[in-house]
Amino acid sequence: MGMWVGRGRKARRCYGFDEIALAPGKITINPDEVDVSFQIDGLKFKVPIIASAMDGVVDVNFAIKMGKLGGIAVLNLEGIQTRYDDPEEVLNKIVKATPQKATELVQALYSKPIKEKLISKRIREIKKAGVIPVVSAIPQRAERFGQIAQEAGCGIFIVQATVTTVKHLSKAYKILDFNKLCKKMKIPVVVGNCVTYSTALELMGTGISALLVGIGPGTACTTRGVLGIGVPQVTATCDCAAARDFYYKKKGKYIPIITDGGMSTGGDICKAFASGADAVMLGNAFARSKESPGKGFHWGMATPHPNLPRGTRIRVGTTGTLEEILFGPAKLDDGTQNLVGALQTSMGNLGAKDIKEMQLVEIIIAPSIRTEGKVFQSAQRVGMCK
Repeated sequence: MGMWVGRGRKARRCYGFDEIALAPGKITINPDEVDVSFQIDGLKFKVPIIASAMDGVVDVNFAIKMGKLGGIAVLNLEGIQTRYDDPEEVLNKIVKATPQKATELVQALYSKPIKEKLISKRIREIKKAGVIPVVSAIPQRAERFGQIAQEAGCGIFIVQATVTTVKHLSKAYKILDFNKLCKKMKIPVVVGNCVTYSTALELMGTGISALLVGIGPGTACTTRGVLGIGVPQVTATCDCAAARDFYYKKKGKYIPIITDGGMSTGGDICKAFASGADAVMLGNAFARSKESPGKGFHWGMATPHPNLPRGTRIRVGTTGTLEEILFGPAKLDDGTQNLVGALQTSMGNLGAKDIKEMQLVEIIIAPSIRTEGKVFQSAQRVGMCK
């Protein structure tokens, strides 16, 4: 398997969203009659699209709005919302910074200690609005923050790192034991990120409730350029979904796969589900909403790293409301709005009545799928060629 890249050295060919297309089957279904819902440990959500734990995307108000619309928005416990009593003032500084000074400013602002009382406060604010609070922390703080979050009424706890494995070596700090964490927590624990079959299978064996898939594909992420690490999302999702299916067959427990990053349009989202995803996680798409705290700016979770930033601040603009981005009506022609409608329409045209059937549709290799017949769109920079 693989192709020669040098003497005695082979490399496996992997695929991203721009290199594949979905082929219709023998039947079609009314898009209004397909089921796009998904579950995490019995918690059912009608929208299978999750807003990622980035400070330019999710704050308390955004999380409440997203929850009321039927989806999930993840609050970053390592960010501005838990470091500052008045996060609005700090966010405005980041928005106003010049491109040359943005990363340096973010590093300085994120150096302020996290206030544990703010973790509880933010979670309670979300829960008071009748929405399930979902939060994220890095492995080094997961045990402590997990307990605080659980006591405050958190519904789902996410542990995220650039690369997550069951086996981790370090003499400098205590290693997080995922088995112990999952047993201790009384709420679902979601873990990420990974991109390989074997690691996905090992992580599932620790008792997690869902798995995030993706290393470096995010719009504001620079991990692939800084570290050279990553696997294109179609291949990564397929491999981790295969691990999910094997684990289910062996243990009888279904661990949902959440493709995290690399998607900018409804078509990308549809391809992620066809690759095996049960849900997807987006940042860029929601950073464009009027409700997002970044006011049209978006920066990666690793941007504030004090020694080696692996993210950057980008301007995505404000294009519509959160409801328009999720459910339409779409005012743009580039596939960035009415994402749920796009998924429903795609499923209907492919003959998939639910997400499980969407995971079985035919995938073809099609590197010209975005350019074939699009000469005028390309020349005029409209539609698919903006």
